Amino acid sequence: MNSIGKLMMMLNPDKTQMIAPEDALPGRSEPDFVVPETHAVLGTPLKPPFPEGIEVAYFALGCFWGAEQLYWGLGGVYSTAVGYQEGVTPNPSYEEVCSGKTGHAEAVMVAYDPDQVSYEDLLKVFFEEHNPTQGMRQGNDVGTQYRSGIYFVNDAQKETAERVAAAYGADLRSAGKESVTTEIAPAGPFYYAEDYHQQYLYKVPNGYCGLKGTGVACTIPTPA
Repeated sequence: MNSIGKLMMMLNPDKTQMIAPEDALPGRSEPDFVVPETHAVLGTPLKPPFPEGIEVAYFALGCFWGAEQLYWGLGGVYSTAVGYQEGVTPNPSYEEVCSGKTGHAEAVMVAYDPDQVSYEDLLKVFFEEHNPTQGMRQGNDVGTQYRSGIYFVNDAQKETAERVAAAYGADLRSAGKESVTTEIAPAGPFYYAEDYHQQYLYKVPNGYCGLKGTGVACTIPTPA
């Protein structure tokens, strides 16, 4: 947890409880910062429209710095970006998300070429590279913003995510682990995070990353 997160935790110690919509921060109609146009590592656009054939997926697996790095190095990934998703407050700032009063998860947008890397491949990275059993936390990072989530954009992604999550949950239980707490929900608005968060671990190579998997491999089940 970074220094801002620690401060916000002290100000709002019950950050593991989702904020009620009526209690959420009001936000703003437009972001108060400019999102960079180009990916610092891949040199591709950070925002759509993307080239024909490129599809988009959204994942939340704890601190989004490390989550984004996992995906930008994957073959077939066209672009990535970090942002805030599945919350209430429009166009939140990082400090607002850290307060636990916006309802957002720290998420990563993955734009990918399905002819080179499948959605199942993205899910395998998702499940193996974090601990999807911890509820509203990821290791020492505690709060609703660190929850595990898969946010689907169509029925095919929904079916695949549910199938893989169920199979991985069974594998975890067989290994003596806890049950999966990953939320699987329709992708809501994705609000891009501030410039300094984008490709953070490229800009700050020794920066913090608390992601850690369970050690249980994710075997992709075949469709029924």
